[in-house]
Amino acid sequence: MAAKAKDKLRPGKVVASVAAVAIALVWVFPVYWMLSSSLLPNVVLTSTTPTFFPLGASLDNFAAVLASGTFFRALGNSLLVTLVAVFFCLLFAFCAALAISRYHFKGRTSFVLAVLFIQMLPAEGLFIAQYKLLSSVGLLNNVVGLSVLYTAAVIPFTVWMLRGFVAGVPADLEEAAMVDGCSRTGAFFRITFPLLAPGLVASGVYAFLQCWNEFTIALVIMQSEAARTLPLWLRTFIQSSATRETDWGQVMAASTLVAVPVIIFFLLVQGRMTSGLVAGAVKG
Repeated sequence: MAAKAKDKLRPGKVVASVAAVAIALVWVFPVYWMLSSSLLPNVVLTSTTPTFFPLGASLDNFAAVLASGTFFRALGNSLLVTLVAVFFCLLFAFCAALAISRYHFKGRTSFVLAVLFIQMLPAEGLFIAQYKLLSSVGLLNNVVGLSVLYTAAVIPFTVWMLRGFVAGVPADLEEAAMVDGCSRTGAFFRITFPLLAPGLVASGVYAFLQCWNEFTIALVIMQSEAARTLPLWLRTFIQSSATRETDWGQVMAASTLVAVPVIIFFLLVQGRMTSGLVAGAVKG
């Protein structure tokens, strides 16, 4: 018993634990500061004396943000664009990952190199071409147009993520199921697809975050006020048109509202996401 207690209190473990707690506090502090600031009036936030505890907190900033009447419209735009982009991104990336991992076809190497090359292109270098393309087909300020661009932007890396998961599932499992009487399609959906579900969730989380937080493409394409996504909507709180001053309390309240859907999404997929990331690290 004494040896076990001594092993638990080794200096190396204590130092590692303290370091882990310190790093965690550094990560958590910006989130705490955002939540705390969202509950304080702008007079307190602009004071030269920092306020670390939200004494006298209120929900006035949240009420003012929601009273503008534009949050739910921007939320709807962001949700629609993100869900459509994630769905088609996973669909196309999954098919591409299967083709790369399971089949040997002419031009396979060229396709893999093309995916790598596309990831190296800076997004800013494509803005003019993307703008002219969507303008020519009448998809500016349109959810469909932005969803197409988000899907194209996220697919390359998603293909590489899913490729590792698909390669980690032996093809012999499908062949064994086919020997037992399953068709190729039946063997895939009964055997392979359930094993790939964590990988799809992990890739979906990446695609969701990329689309949800994207700002620059939306800034170029969605110029109409009614078509704004949440990152564009959040920018409207930086400076008041009347006072030319920034109400930081409302900025923090709006930032908190933008983060809420992401937190809910993570809570829903947390279990699958963890197992998917671990599987990708081992098998990829």
